[in-house]
Amino acid sequence: MAENTFHKLRDEIENGILKGEFEPGERLDEVQLATHFGVSRTPIREALMQLSAIGLVEIRPRRGAVVVDPGPERVFEMFEVMAELEGMAGALAARRHTNQDRSALLAAHKKCESAATSQDPDSYYYENEAFHLAIYAASHSGFLEEQCAALHRRLRPYRRLQLHVHNRMKTSLKEHGEIVEAILAGDAEAARSLLRIHIAVQGDRFSDLVSNLGKRTRPKSTTA
Repeated sequence: MAENTFHKLRDEIENGILKGEFEPGERLDEVQLATHFGVSRTPIREALMQLSAIGLVEIRPRRGAVVVDPGPERVFEMFEVMAELEGMAGALAARRHTNQDRSALLAAHKKCESAATSQDPDSYYYENEAFHLAIYAASHSGFLEEQCAALHRRLRPYRRLQLHVHNRMKTSLKEHGEIVEAILAGDAEAARSLLRIHIAVQGDRFSDLVSNLGKRTRPKSTTA
């Protein structure tokens, strides 16, 4: 199965969980999912393993994959931590980036621009992911890069889904441009602030998205 096709399959299952099509505690049957998506059980099993790694499902003995709902408060807390980690990565990137980092960051931003022009939120998400990974790499802090990447993976379903919110791609791209400018100018504090706001805005929009999806609990708004 092609990588893009697998991503689409995994994303569809993610969407079903986030939109309540699969209830918390519900067992995700590999055979039923394979039949529904018209694929073999192998990519379904791999998708469920990846969703287990980010906490959306739990693999239980004799039950298989079961849907887990971390709750909006927990997810919002993860966004708060992500904002601080990304702010730190941006500040370090502003001070430490090399010419190679500069080229990688500009190339990633260019691909985000192309994806935004296509008006495809999922395509934009994957280019957006590469953009943020380029910032982590430019921080030249191996431990920070690992922590940022790990939490980024945990928040992937929510960051991807919220790009479907009206005008979020346009706003995100504008923020990317300001972040790139600050990093390449060597302005560590501006880079830190812009990245914290960039992720905090995502957190606020996630709260709105949770409300729109009919969740019962809404986390309190915070500022970063």
